[in-house]
Amino acid sequence: MARIGFVGLGTMGAPMAANLVKAGHAVRGFDRAEAARAAAAARGVPVVDDPASAIEGAEAVLTMLPDTPDVEAVLLGPEGIAPHLAPGTLVIDTSSIAPTAAERIAAELAGRGLSFLDAPVTGGPGGAEAGTLGIMVGGTPEAFERARPILEAIGRPRRMGPPGAGQATKLCNQIVVAQHLVAVAEAITLARGLGLDPEAVLEVLLGGAARSWLMETFGRRMAQGELAPAFRMALMLKDLRLAQEAAFARGVPLPATALASSLMLAQQAAGEVGLGHHAVIRVFERLTGREPASGALEG
Repeated sequence: MARIGFVGLGTMGAPMAANLVKAGHAVRGFDRAEAARAAAAARGVPVVDDPASAIEGAEAVLTMLPDTPDVEAVLLGPEGIAPHLAPGTLVIDTSSIAPTAAERIAAELAGRGLSFLDAPVTGGPGGAEAGTLGIMVGGTPEAFERARPILEAIGRPRRMGPPGAGQATKLCNQIVVAQHLVAVAEAITLARGLGLDPEAVLEVLLGGAARSWLMETFGRRMAQGELAPAFRMALMLKDLRLAQEAAFARGVPLPATALASSLMLAQQAAGEVGLGHHAVIRVFERLTGREPASGALEG
């Protein structure tokens, strides 16, 4: 069992850290938000009041943070933790950040004698709770094998290639998620326009070729106007931006992703990026002049 410092105890990080504790690892967690520390402590995660205490004596450090600048600041910034880690420490970033940033971080940490894996996850809060997250890993085979007992406590890890490969795979995942949510939103909008019960239509679709985890998980929430976030629209927009930046750099066209991004940017213009990513249904509701269902703006 490993001594693990965990930085970032939000919606995803807290249950992940709790599963590491359940697996027998010695975890110390930190989050700058007092409420997040309290929620993690309620799950049985030992929490500390500063990142230095979290990483003291750690064999491995995990981060789960919102965006690229947050990860770079925590690891490499003026008050970053990298200078305080012993050579040989394994650093695993489970955030979703730019693949090029993961490559830079890996190179910088390697120069300090540290091993780095980019290991973004998919599966949402439910997968984090159940310990069934899909984990896409970039890094050396040696670092991956060292990390396997840790990662298997939170999900199903697979090494995708060198540093940055995990993040690149996550961007592919987010492209599919965003476009699928748009498709479900369109189907619900058409069902309403044709005078059908959207929930009845969803039940039929879930019994056939259109069935998917995303439709099953978020379709009914869309139909009922339950748009509180499991994954915030702001984070989906961030991921789609990263995907398009990576694609532009390699000359890869992503026309459907551009459309999904534009629809979700309409949420931003409406001040709704704090809602869940499935709140894209609100774009179609506005286009058809439909008022939001009860609870649609809760979040």
